[in-house]
Amino acid sequence: MRIDLHTHSDVSDGTDRPAELVARAAAAGLDAVALTDHDTTAGWAQALAAAPPGLRVVPGAELSTCTDDAITVHLLAYGFDQGAPALVREQAMLRQRRRERLRRIARGMAADGLPVDEDAVFAGLAPDVPAGRPHLAAALVEAGAVASVQEAFDRYLRDGGPYYVRRDDTPLLDAVRMIADAGGVTVLAHPLAARGGRVIGEGVIAELAAAGLAGVEVDHPQHDEPARRRLRWIAAELGLVVTGGSDYHGANKPTPLGAETTAPAAFDALMAKAADAADAADAARASATSRATRTRTAG
Repeated sequence: MRIDLHTHSDVSDGTDRPAELVARAAAAGLDAVALTDHDTTAGWAQALAAAPPGLRVVPGAELSTCTDDAITVHLLAYGFDQGAPALVREQAMLRQRRRERLRRIARGMAADGLPVDEDAVFAGLAPDVPAGRPHLAAALVEAGAVASVQEAFDRYLRDGGPYYVRRDDTPLLDAVRMIADAGGVTVLAHPLAARGGRVIGEGVIAELAAAGLAGVEVDHPQHDEPARRRLRWIAAELGLVVTGGSDYHGANKPTPLGAETTAPAAFDALMAKAADAADAADAARASATSRATRTRTAG
C-alpha cells in the first residue's frame, strides 16, 4: 500500500481542486491520501465525493500553531469533527489573521515597486480560503517578476526575508488539546524542515506527547537523512507513530504526490488512535450532557 498523509488543494495554498487532487492521487497509484489544507476543512466534501473505488480519502487539516517563545509549528490533524464549535472559531480566526498578514506583506512589496496588486490577489480568492504567501508568490510569477514560486520565496517571501511579517497562531498545546476534544489526533508536521528558522527541541515534543500528540511526520521532502534518523529515534522513545507525506501543493511546489509515504502499519496505528480519540470525545460529550441534565432536574 502507498499512503500519502500530507497534501494541499486550492481551498488553501495548493493549485488543484480537491476532486482533481483525489484523481491525481488515484492515478499516482496511491491507496490512501489525506487532504490537509491549511486551517480549513472546506475541501473535505469535494474530496470524499470524488474518491474512486480503491482510494481511501482521509479528511484532515494542517494547523498553524506557535510555542510560547514564538516558534512556528505546524500540526497535521486527522479524524476530528469539523463542526466542533471551538475548532470552527479558531480556524475562522486563523484565516482572518492570514488575510491581515498577507495584506501587510502585499502593501510593503507594492510600496517598494514590486508588481503586486493587493486587491487583485484577494479578488481571486474565495472568502473562506486561508490566504498565504504562495498566493503572493503566484502573483509575482504571473507578473514576470520571478520565474517560479520558489524564487519568489527565496528573494522576497521567506521567513526572515525583506517582507516577512510574523503571524500570531494558536498556542501549540492548545491546538493538540482542541483536536483531541473534537475527537481527532495530531501529528507534528515536518518538525526539522530545513528552512533556516528555529525548530522545537526534544523536550517540547515530549511535552506534546504527554498532552496527546499521536505521531511525528518523519518522511518529508525537507527532511534530510540525519533529521529522519533523529526523528525516528524520538518517535520510538515517546511511542509516537511515524508518518510520511509529500506536502503536495500542485504547481506551487515541485514535489509530486506519493513522493513520501506512510507505512501501512503506521497508518493503521494512527487510525486506531483516531478511533480511540473519537470514542473518548463522544464519552466526554455524553458525560457533559448527563451532568447538564442532572443540574436542570435538580434546579
